[in-house]
Order: sequence, then structure tokens, then C-alpha cells
Amino acid sequence: MANGALSVDTEHLFPIIKKWLYSEKDIYLREVLSNACDAVTKHKRLVSLGEAAEGDAEYRIDIRTDAEARTLTVTDNGIGMTRDEVETYINNIALSGAVDFISKYEGEGGSGIIGHFGLGFYSMFMVADRVVMQTKSYQDAPAVCWECDEAGNYEMSEGNRETRGTEITMYLMEDEGAYCNAQTLKTILERYCSFMPVPIYLHDGEKEEQINETVPLWQRSASDCTDEEYKEFYKKQFHDYADPLFWVHINADYPLNFKGILYFPQRKNAFDAQESEIRLFYNSVFVADNIKEVCPEFLVNLKGVLDCPELPLNVSRSYLQNDAYVRKVASHIVKKVSDRLNQLFNQNREEYEKNWEGIKPYIEYGCIRDAKFAEKTEGVVLFEKATGGWCTLDEYLEGKEEGTVYYTTDPKAQSYYLSLFEQKNVPVLLFDTLMDTNYAQFRESKNEKIKFRRIDSDLEAVKDGEQETETEALEALFCKATGKELPKKDEDGAKPVTFVSLGEEDAPALVSVSEESRRMAEMMRMYSIQNGREDFSFPVEEGLTVNLANPLVKKLATLTADDEKALRIAKHIYLSAVLLARPLKPEEQKEFLALNREILMEL
Repeated sequence: MANGALSVDTEHLFPIIKKWLYSEKDIYLREVLSNACDAVTKHKRLVSLGEAAEGDAEYRIDIRTDAEARTLTVTDNGIGMTRDEVETYINNIALSGAVDFISKYEGEGGSGIIGHFGLGFYSMFMVADRVVMQTKSYQDAPAVCWECDEAGNYEMSEGNRETRGTEITMYLMEDEGAYCNAQTLKTILERYCSFMPVPIYLHDGEKEEQINETVPLWQRSASDCTDEEYKEFYKKQFHDYADPLFWVHINADYPLNFKGILYFPQRKNAFDAQESEIRLFYNSVFVADNIKEVCPEFLVNLKGVLDCPELPLNVSRSYLQNDAYVRKVASHIVKKVSDRLNQLFNQNREEYEKNWEGIKPYIEYGCIRDAKFAEKTEGVVLFEKATGGWCTLDEYLEGKEEGTVYYTTDPKAQSYYLSLFEQKNVPVLLFDTLMDTNYAQFRESKNEKIKFRRIDSDLEAVKDGEQETETEALEALFCKATGKELPKKDEDGAKPVTFVSLGEEDAPALVSVSEESRRMAEMMRMYSIQNGREDFSFPVEEGLTVNLANPLVKKLATLTADDEKALRIAKHIYLSAVLLARPLKPEEQKEFLALNREILMEL
């Protein structure tokens, strides 16, 4: 058996760093500035502990370019380094000074320090073939000059820097001269460094411009932020001209420790397919445009920023490495969103109703997908009333734990049925999307005492009372007219013809569609479309409800089932009822026209 330690040859490692360390070359600038921020953060910490003098100069980072010399220089006035520290942390790849500092001065708590891997420093060699570093420690040790080429060969000597901090000059490769352009740098800085905690100044000739906002909105307390600041931040970050509907400000501490602001954007139209856009930050340093894993999959419309200083990332910080932590973050977001919905509902119902249309499909879908979310939000889910306005399910049922909820999916096509319910002051809800009906079935599954019924499936709520007329002969007549079999006496199950007493002015008969049968047909149709069979049709169980209060039905009751005239009238009543429910089929159209002609000829 043999054992030993693996060795690393810098000559072979540097080409890998140059080509493969980060997927995007621009990230090198984020890494250089992150190190500069860490240097300032360390010095601030030592000052707070009384181990370093504060100094007179304002903490800052400066970026300068020289197009003629093809150089890019980054300067900070942070902690600086001694010769021994350069030897330890710069000349040894992947030995992180940040990790040592945290363990010595910060313990296991939060630190605000960005670096961890000890590799970001060398990302400069993705764009530079030579790097010169001048650094002077806060300990007043002699300054150090460190110079290294792209092969990893370095020289160390006494430096000429007179003040605390570090200056790094990158000699850019011939084809990387674009990084000397101030506008190019500004674009990169605004993407990756807009919220770093130390002021960053970009110099363009005699001009200097501060690029970043050192205290981003999400790092502030929600009580200190105004609505206008939230809206302005949203529009700037996500380039949306419209105000968001509302937002959720998250400030989680133990055990997750993350902050952020999540926005619900306006839907441009009913077909606006939005995707979540969550920008991930790590101690205010931009990491990735859209880490979807940290957001619940059903909240696909959310836009926002999350700052997770304890999020386990890989070297590039672009991929998550701990599913358990991510699930906890997503779970907390679900809780905060549901809390915010309840707060808006209870504190400003009018504004909540105004915004509901824009978030309705996501909240309904979220309830179906997430039991905890459903439990927290079912009391604030709104249903649109066909006559206008909104109500909760509890308000519709007037606080009762059971009952039937009536709805329409097409007020125009079902207008006659709708008018009957309006006459009786029975509220009807409007379900104009597939998600509405799916959510209704979900609520049924949670409470068996509540039933949702489309208005053309159940006329119990609009009948005037129990009928007393003998209906056996009429039942036989309408069964013959509709081509249905006359049910046997005492036979259980739905009857093809039922009788109610509606108003005298109301239709003589109406077609009713079994709720269960129609749901099955819709489900089979969706399944068939998904499998490429759009022409597939599933039979729907239609019944006929006859209005005994109608004068025509009363007259028909005096005729016999064998009378051809009675049969024609019954068929006409049936087909007229079909017309109120759906378009006639081709064979029904021919029969209806023939009946009209025969009846009119008898006048």
C-alpha cells in the first residue's frame, strides 16, 4: 500500500483557470471587485474590534483604464497585505484568506465577506497576460509589489505604495482591449456590482462616476421604504414600464438568513405567459439572473431579488449545491407570499380586488399544487360574480359549511339559464378559465359538503316549488320525443326527463347537463388533445327538465302520448330547449325545420 498527497503543477493549472474557471469572461471583474470589497469589510471589522485605526479617508474602490497601455487598474483602501500574507494567500492557489479571517474574527455567524474559494483572484488571467499588485498592510509593514505572468511565474519585491490598501493593474491581452472602454466596463459593473457594499467609482478621463448603490432596497427595513421606492427599484431592475401589482419584502433571520423583495407584475393580457425572474445575490454581489430553484414552481410570474449569504454555491456561484437549503428558502417564500396576500385582503380589500385578476391563475394553481399554501390562502381566494364584483367562497355560502355553488362558464351561451338565476336572486360565479373549474374541483375535494354546479346542470335553486301535476303520461311522451328509454318504476339513477315548476313566462323546457358527465367529457377532451386527437368527442349525458308552470306544457298534458300532434309539440319543445343550451347538430337542424313547417301549416 502506498499513500501520499496530490501535487498541483501551476504550469498546467493556469491554462485551465484562463479558459474554464467561469462560464462568462466578464465575471473576472466581479471577482476583483469582490476581493476589494472584502478588504474594506475586513478593515471595518478590525476597526470595530479596536485592532486597527480608522483612518481619515472614505472607504472606496476606484477603477481606471489606459487604452494606450491597454491596462485596467482597480484600487481599494482596505486592509492591505504584508509580504507573508501575499506569500500565504496569493502564492498558494485556492487558499482563501477570507475563510481564515472569518474563522478568526467572525466565528460561525454572518460576516458580509464574499470570497470563499481562493480562486477568484486568478480570474484576472482570463483577460490579462500580466498582473502587477501593489499592496500595503494596515499594520504599517513595508509595501509589497507582486508581479505574475499568465504562466504563473511571479516575482515579489518591496513596493512603492504609501497608503493602506491594494492596487491591481491588469495588462490586458491583445484581443481584450474592449475592457479599456468605459461604457463596456459600466455595463459589466451595473450587471454584477450595482449593490456592492463599498462605493465603486469608474474614472473616464477627468470624470468619475459612482456605479453602485451601497445599501440596496432589500437590505433596508420594510418600514423605511416607500411605495415609490419599491416601484422605482422594480422598473429599473426589470425594465418594465408598468407598476407591479404588489410586492413582498423578506427579511428572514434564523435559521435561513436571507433577504429580498419579490414582485407580482401586471399581466399584459390573458395570454401573457410570464416566467419567474429571480436575481440571486450573495452579500449584495450579483450571482445569477434566474435561479428558479429558490422560487416555488407555481409562482411562475414572480420577479425579484434574493440575497442569500449562506447559500451553498460552486466556484462560479451560478449553481446551487444544497437541495435541502433551497427547499427551505422556497418554503419560506411560500409562507411570506401567503402572509402578504392575507395582509392585503384584510387591510385594503378594494385594492386587493383590483389586483386579483392579475394574480388569480397563479394563486389558484398554487393552492392546487401546495397544501400549505392552500391552507393559508383559501380564505382570501376571490371568485368573480357574473353580475360583477368579487366574493370569497365563505361569503358566497354566507358562512355556512355546506351548500351548492352555482357558476357559469359562458354568460352569453348560458344567458337564458343565467337570467333564471338572476330572477330568483341566486348568485352565480363566473368561471372563464380552465384553472377556475380545476380550482373549484379542488375545493370540492377538500370539503365534500360543498358542491359546484354549472347553472345548466341543476335547476333546484330556481324552481317555484314542488309540482303536483300527474306526470306519467308527460314523461312517456317526452321520452319518446327525445329518443330516451322510459325508466322503470323505482329505478335509481338520473332520469332522462324531470319536472319542475318555474314561472309561467319561462321556457317550457330546458336541457340539463350532468355535472359529472360534463366534467368527464372535458377531461377526456383535454387528454385527447394532449395526445394529438383534437377531433375526439366524448358523449355528454343530457337530460330534459320540463316546466310544469308553462301554459304550453299544461295544454300538452291534456293530449295523449299516441297523438302525433302531441309528439310533434313535445319534439319542438325539446329541440327549442336544446337551442338554449348548445348549437343544434346537423340532423337536429333538419328535424327542427321540418317540425316548424308542419306546425305552421296547421295554423
